[in-house]
Amino acid sequence: MPEFASRDPLAPAFWDERFERDFTPWDLKGVPQGLRDFIARDPAPRTVLIPGCGNGYELACMMEAGWDATAIDFSPAAVSRARAQLGQWAPRVQEADFFKWQPPGALDLVYERAFLCAMPPAMWPQVAARWAQLLAPGGLLAGFFFFGASPKGPPFGIARGALEALLTPHFALVEEGEVADSLPVFAGLERWMVWERVAG
Repeated sequence: MPEFASRDPLAPAFWDERFERDFTPWDLKGVPQGLRDFIARDPAPRTVLIPGCGNGYELACMMEAGWDATAIDFSPAAVSRARAQLGQWAPRVQEADFFKWQPPGALDLVYERAFLCAMPPAMWPQVAARWAQLLAPGGLLAGFFFFGASPKGPPFGIARGALEALLTPHFALVEEGEVADSLPVFAGLERWMVWERVAG
């Protein structure tokens, strides 16, 4: 484990250091199969937000499928790396704070990949509230959720019951599956899930 000056995952500098030094054990360096399968069986174009996008591989996959995707990250280093490797889709990456960013129009889907688990547990209610705020009833929160006990994260694992308590006031679970291509840091501890925004 390298030594880093920043220890606060709520500060952009924390992530800048790790991207600049290429210490990104959460980075699959590609698009997870679970997302590819979801896009293949859900071909209708969607308007998507990818918060905490990191290198942003999924953005290109979504755009090539005809989806209207926007990727955001509050780390300038992450945004720079994503733009450098996304070619024609680079303008779709924005440096922005998830809690302040405003979509130009209605979103159909928010994609979750190592964003919730990057946040200290005290921030989880704010993340869930923001997801609910960004999506109208019928909108989807889809992606990968990391379960486990890891108080010294990130990644910070969440208990299954805690995730359900966090989301069920505004979301209903409509799809779930195993993850076959997990990285070592997540192996055996993550699930593909799709949650639908409900009224109320």
